[in-house]
Amino acid sequence: MAGSVSTDSLRGFRTSKQSYSKLLIWTFGVVILSLVVWRVITVGIAEGYPASFWISQAINGLVLGGVYALVALGYTLVYGILFMINFAHGEVMMIGGVTGFFALQVAAAQGWMSGPTLVVVAALLFILLLGMTGSALTGVTLERIAYRPLRRAPRLVPLISAIGASLFLQYSVLLIFGVSPHSYQKPDLIAGGLRLGRVFIPYTGAIIFFTSVILMLTLYLIIKRTKLGRAMRAVAEDRDTAALMGVNVDAVIVATFVLAGALAGAAGVMLGFHNTIVKFNSGFIPGLKAFTAAVLGGIGNIPGAMFGALILGLIESLGPSALGIPTEYKDIIAFSVLVLILIFRPSGLFGEVLSKKKA
Repeated sequence: MAGSVSTDSLRGFRTSKQSYSKLLIWTFGVVILSLVVWRVITVGIAEGYPASFWISQAINGLVLGGVYALVALGYTLVYGILFMINFAHGEVMMIGGVTGFFALQVAAAQGWMSGPTLVVVAALLFILLLGMTGSALTGVTLERIAYRPLRRAPRLVPLISAIGASLFLQYSVLLIFGVSPHSYQKPDLIAGGLRLGRVFIPYTGAIIFFTSVILMLTLYLIIKRTKLGRAMRAVAEDRDTAALMGVNVDAVIVATFVLAGALAGAAGVMLGFHNTIVKFNSGFIPGLKAFTAAVLGGIGNIPGAMFGALILGLIESLGPSALGIPTEYKDIIAFSVLVLILIFRPSGLFGEVLSKKKA
């Protein structure tokens, strides 16, 4: 009887302690939210920005979100299949940007970038395709060399390997191509923009957003409607059982890295045209922010990665002006969102999509 009482008392103590901790965390969250709202209202009244300013910032945020989404989908795909975070994925994107730069030089040397409209469009698609191919090959090589031998290892081991692969790719590009950034030269077809009243929409920004949406929808249809997608979902659910049912697990994992790398390569090329430069470390920060977007939406959740990236892009673009801080601090806002999500909703806004075995 005494043992039963002590066990019940201990269980009740643990429950009350957990409730107290949860209450403390949510109280802290309410305080932070109140301070943010108060700051936004104060700055909004003091600065008096016009509506066109906020619309322009929101457009910039959607462009950023489109880039983050393509990279975040790669994190989500690999995590869903292998249950690991591929921290070299930002560098896979950078390789796509570098490959696209050299493809652009070839196209410019052939005179394709100053030809008729159809020729320029075909050249841009050629550059995009080569960038996606370069990144896809890089992703497959990483999987074969850095990740496949560690597939049955504890989770921390592939994570360390991914960090090492990230540094290896960065400094390999630095040694081969130098520290100076490579400049993308925009053709006249996409150099300008569209002006709607006081709002300016750059052509490259519109191309990034709509191309990102098309690629994201294409990936979603591949996952949900194709034989490859069914195999990927089966491997994500239970790798061993899928192998017993006749699924070629290695081929599915390679296809996952091809898809993830191709999306990252597209992001690298489009970001190169938008920002006009690419260099050895230009994928590091976007890669971390794309990881933040994947966590924000719910790791392993494809729609969550899409919307999480768009939300993060909007927060990063609107946040500095709304809070009255310099734009240089936008990275602090992005990573603060990551910390807050991990504290208050670790499963993300849309929830994680994991098999019971993995969970």
